[in-house]
Amino acid sequence: MSIRRSTKSRRAVAAVSMAAALALAVTGCGTDDGGKSKDTGSPSSPASSQPSDEDKGAKQEDTAAGENVDPNVKLAEVRGDKGMLLVVNQVKRDAGGFVTVQGELKNQGDATVNPSAWAGNESVIVSKNLNSVGGATLVDKAGKKRYYILRDTDGRCLCTTGMSAVQPGKTVPVFMQFPAPPSTTTEVDFNLPTFATTSLKISG
Repeated sequence: MSIRRSTKSRRAVAAVSMAAALALAVTGCGTDDGGKSKDTGSPSSPASSQPSDEDKGAKQEDTAAGENVDPNVKLAEVRGDKGMLLVVNQVKRDAGGFVTVQGELKNQGDATVNPSAWAGNESVIVSKNLNSVGGATLVDKAGKKRYYILRDTDGRCLCTTGMSAVQPGKTVPVFMQFPAPPSTTTEVDFNLPTFATTSLKISG
């Protein structure tokens, strides 16, 4: 009797072990399937992180100039070196406490123009904002104060940066953001290195 009971016990233990093994095998298959489904999605992740042509265009627009700017509006035209022309399309006071100047740089000359001089000679601006319009300034003559382009905590200016050399006949949209003068100031002098100084009226 004891031998039979021992045999039955061993068979029961074996059956339980087999059931446990099968349960683990099923669980493993579920994990593999889940892993495969995740792996199937993972190759698309790098692809989705790659910017499309439309994304690149949108980013370039954000970097170069804001939306809702009418290129036909010309608040000022300023001559610069080597046949460059700056056309200012908008000077707007925003609720955030800054003034945004937007316009276009046009190469009306016969030679390619390097934008490096437009960053000015301030070391922080030049080092962090190569080929930018970071050297631009606004002067409130009534308040006797000069305003420089805003920058973030890393020294990057709130302006168009990373510009390529401007080929003859080409136009580059640009924007610059400055701290806003007092609300009583409606007109400022604007200057971009290598360009003449011009007077601009602030809207908004």
